Amino acid sequence: MKLKTKILVDQFAKIISEWPGVECISINESAKSDTLDPYFALILDIYYNGTIPNSAERRKMYGGDVAAFESSAGRSHGRTGESKDRFLVKDLPVRMEYKPCKLIEQSINIADSKLGSIWLIKDSGTYGFYRLSKGEVIFSRTDWIDNLRKRMDNFSDEFWRLMRNAHQSKMEHFLSDLGAAVIHKDDFNYLISAAGFIKSACLTLFCINHRFEPSHRAYSKQVLELPVLPESFRASLKTFLRQDQEVGPERSYTIAKLIAKGIISL
Repeated sequence: MKLKTKILVDQFAKIISEWPGVECISINESAKSDTLDPYFALILDIYYNGTIPNSAERRKMYGGDVAAFESSAGRSHGRTGESKDRFLVKDLPVRMEYKPCKLIEQSINIADSKLGSIWLIKDSGTYGFYRLSKGEVIFSRTDWIDNLRKRMDNFSDEFWRLMRNAHQSKMEHFLSDLGAAVIHKDDFNYLISAAGFIKSACLTLFCINHRFEPSHRAYSKQVLELPVLPESFRASLKTFLRQDQEVGPERSYTIAKLIAKGIISL
């Protein structure tokens, strides 16, 4: 982590950790890159109980260097609770994501002991678990996050099987849409279907390998590092991603069918 980034992290950690309801603060891996990298962003995950200061109070607490501040409330499984602040500090992008501990615990409970309700979390994938397990903890009031990480390390084979089935089904649907788009020479739906297909294919592979999915920017690197892959996947993925005139939609569709066949056979 660059010195400039660390100074900001320490500054925000000191402010946020003083809020009574805050249980844990972690840094997203995107903050580890150089500040000149277009992918750089200082993202803090703030896990809390009860309430936190409102957006106007937070804006004031973050200091006079904050610019372009905006705040939004999110939804999780149909319930409100999560929210985000986005702003700049001396041209560096900062994002604060506030996550109620109760909602996190509910997701963990579904994944490790209430698989009958897995439909509540399967569409959101496992990226939330990835953030929870991989984030660098900079403040922790109790052993809350350590206990959750131990539970995530022991998710059952059945959890991964159910998640695989959900993403594999999506992969097959996108493959069908991709073929239809090729036949109709529908460039718009071709791009949408191609993106949906390759994302679902990678998600399926992460589940087969019992790995939580990373952010989209890390997909191509991390999926190629998985121990269990179809024999020709690496070469097929490289060709599929080219999407140039030499490859063309028809050949890309043929390659997509080979990718899907290889994944289904695992």
